[in-house]
Parts: sequence; C-alpha cells; structure tokens
Amino acid sequence: MKFLFVFILLFSINLDAQQILPERQRAEVVDDILKDRFDNLLPKLMDDTGFDMWILISREYNEDPVLKTMLPATWLNARRRTILVFYRDKENNTIEKLAVARYNFGENVISAWDKEKEPNQWKRLIEIIEKRNPKSIGLNYSDHFNIADGLVKTDYEAFMAHLPKQFKSKVKSAEQLAIGWIETRTETEMVIYNQLVDITHNIIAEAFSEKVITPGITTTTDVEWWMRDKVTALGLETWFHPTVDVQRTAEELGNHLYAFSNRPEDMVILPGDLLHCDFGITYLRLNTDCQELAYVLKPNETEPPKFLIDALKEGNRVQDIFTSNFETGKTGNAVLKESLDEAKAEGLRPAIYTHPLGTYGHSSGTTLGMWDSQGGIPVNGDYPLHENTVYAIELNTTVTIPEWKRDIRIMLEEAGFWGKDGFRYVNGRQTKLLTVPRVKEHLGD
Repeated sequence: MKFLFVFILLFSINLDAQQILPERQRAEVVDDILKDRFDNLLPKLMDDTGFDMWILISREYNEDPVLKTMLPATWLNARRRTILVFYRDKENNTIEKLAVARYNFGENVISAWDKEKEPNQWKRLIEIIEKRNPKSIGLNYSDHFNIADGLVKTDYEAFMAHLPKQFKSKVKSAEQLAIGWIETRTETEMVIYNQLVDITHNIIAEAFSEKVITPGITTTTDVEWWMRDKVTALGLETWFHPTVDVQRTAEELGNHLYAFSNRPEDMVILPGDLLHCDFGITYLRLNTDCQELAYVLKPNETEPPKFLIDALKEGNRVQDIFTSNFETGKTGNAVLKESLDEAKAEGLRPAIYTHPLGTYGHSSGTTLGMWDSQGGIPVNGDYPLHENTVYAIELNTTVTIPEWKRDIRIMLEEAGFWGKDGFRYVNGRQTKLLTVPRVKEHLGD
C-alpha cells in the first residue's frame, strides 16, 4: 500500500515533533485500509461465520456503528438511506460489494441502484437478493453487543415487509460477523497502531513533565485541559475527556478513582504526589486508551521513593499474570478468573477490567471483567478470544504503603495485541515511573 509508506516515512523523519498526516493523506490511508479489509478480511469473516450475504441499512445521521466504520474517508455520514449488500460466493472465491444507493459508496462499494429504472429502493434490494438466492442473510441486531445492534426498528420492519416469504427464514443475526469486522485488525492497521500508541505515550510524557506542571501552582484540571488542547493542536481528537488524579499521604483512597462524578477537580499538584492519568486519542479511525503514573520529586530527590517503584512492579506483575493466561478460544471470564486467582495466590490485590480496543474505544469482542464486576460478565465475557485483536489491558492492584499509612492503587492501561504468535504490547508499557521534573525515560518492555 503506497500511502502506508508515506505514513511511515513522515513519522520516521521526526517522530518527537508529533508529525501528523494532513487530512488528504489520512483519507488515502483510510481508503487503502478499507479496500484491504473488504477484499481480504471480509470474505474470511463471512466464511467463518457462515454467511453468504450481509446487509447493512442506515440513514443519514443515524448510522449503524458497523457501517460507520465502512464509510469512505470523504463521507462523514451516510447519505439518505444507504443499503450495503455483501455477497460471498465461496465456491468461486468472489465477493460482491454493492450499494443500493444513489451514489457509489466511495471506490470500494459500487452503486447497484438506477432509480430511473426502478424508483423503489426496497424493490431493487429484493431484486439483488432474489438473483443471488443466498443461503443465509445477516442483519445487524444483537441483544448483548451494542455495536452489533445497529439496525433500527423502522428499517428492520420495512426490510421484512418487502422480503419475499421464501427468504424470511434465512434471516439471522449477524452478531458474530459484525463483531469480527469490528474487532479484527489487519497487518497494516497494526503498523499504524504502533504509531498511535507512541503518540499517546509522548503526549502523556509531556503532560507529566516540567513543561506543563509547576508544583504548587498547576492543578490536575489544568493538566487535563492541556492534554485536550495538545490533541486539538495536533489535529487529532480524543474519544473521552482526559482525567488526572492524585494520591498522596494526606488523602483517603476513596471511590473517586473509579467514579468520574466523585473525582476531585482542581487539586493543586504538590511535591511527593503520585499522579495518574487516563487518556486516549482517535486517529486514522483507530483509538488508544492509556493510563500511566508519575511522581513529583521533592527537593533533593533524584528518583521516586523505593516503595513507589516497588508498587509499580506489583502492577506490572498483575499485567504479566493476566496476559500470560490469554489463549485463542478461551473466554474472557475464564481468563479473568484464572488471572485473579493466580495473582491473589501470590499475595497481590488485583482488579481487572479489560476491554476490546480498536475502531471504537470501548469496542466489540470479549470483555475481561469490569471494575464493578470482578466475578465475570454474562454473555460478553463468555465470548472467546480471537487472534488479531487489540485490548486495553486495564487493571489495578492495591498496595499498602506504610510510609503513607494508607493503601494506594497502581492503575495501569496499555494497548495489547493478541495474535498467532501470542501476546505483545502494541508499543511497550510503563515499567518506570515518570518524574516531574524528568530524570529518566519511563517506558520499558
């Protein structure tokens, strides 16, 4: 893909300067990726899930979340009523990509509706179905996976009202196909993902530095809005508002570390504080989600105190235990239970709440715990791990700090990839605390 090489070149020239592609080149990359996914990934997903026809229906400003990920780069929304039909002929190894719409759906999906010949859009759709006589027709409805439940009631009823009787029994939920499309990452996307996470790490490193923080003056809210402004200045977006919080000797642990509504704002950052952030960006239709920690050095300190260094090691140990239990076909609930049991047997006090990450921040796929559901998640947690998927490895461990006469939480989150060669972090993870002011690099393995 020619535009991928342009993308890599731009980053290789001056990565520290956070060089970001201009909009035109971003569009070229996005459309290249879509073509690869339509031509090479989609046929495999349809074969694996047993569908030879997949129909997606959306109207402008009310897009199916799956269809939204298929939009051409220059389409910010669907137009009028947009109907996509994918037909897979496994025997001849072909896939048709048709748009029952007035326009081509970019360069990848060609319009199959001439309104002058057939004024009724639904009738044209039925003509396409009858000609191909599919064995199974997938529609995007799902009881439990929100992203796979994008077909609205009005369009479903209209479709079923026009569908001939002989095809009605062939209509099935395309839940697994939709999840597969959303959760599966291609080789090209993973090259790009590495760059996205690197940008995320670099923004956090700058936010948690003397460039942004002046102890005794700067507040946690100041840092949050600096991060938003930084992302905007780079021509990027965040998919949630960043959060920054403080743990220190005089503070109670409290629920504010989990609940946005209870998290104190405008706390003045002081020497001796342990800082934590939750931050993610959106770029080239992929999302990051990262939590890191920093220590504000006291006068004459050149590194964080040993008890905080050791506490971070406990967090890293929970990460290692957790990711070592990943296995293709194993459910999220099984991985969660095994990991919690193993970590507790070592004397750790973990909580794991890891989610799929990709075209959406809280994406589709298996859920591996929630912060308020450590006993497993019905249905979503029973979904098995698949290869070529990315997760926000989000967790914490509670550590008693005698020097502070209290417990703290080591909260960590990094993008991790599960593939045929096992687990790896997309762009490293934090194994050293950031410091304010900076004294050493923070990213390890």
